[in-house]
Amino acid sequence: MYLHLGPSTVVRDSDIIGIFDLDITSQSYRTRQYLNRAEKAGQVIDAAEEQLPKSFVLCQRKGEGSQRVYLAQPNPATLAKRARQDRRITEKAV
Repeated sequence: MYLHLGPSTVVRDSDIIGIFDLDITSQSYRTRQYLNRAEKAGQVIDAAEEQLPKSFVLCQRKGEGSQRVYLAQPNPATLAKRARQDRRITEKAV
């Protein structure tokens, strides 16, 4: 299944490592440092498109070494709810 992050961005839910609240986690020096390095490495994708991002989603495809950081406008609770709901729909269909 896929998780909708923004107007033109979806990611596979199996690729998601974590969904984080940008306001809370960016208070940490280590998180800010990680996000700065990811941005310099070209691993940050702005899925919020002109809106203020409220969360970031860390993804990595199985078998690949590089990670992607998606900045998303929906809050983390909304994204987590969407991911759980999609999994329940998939489980019922099987």
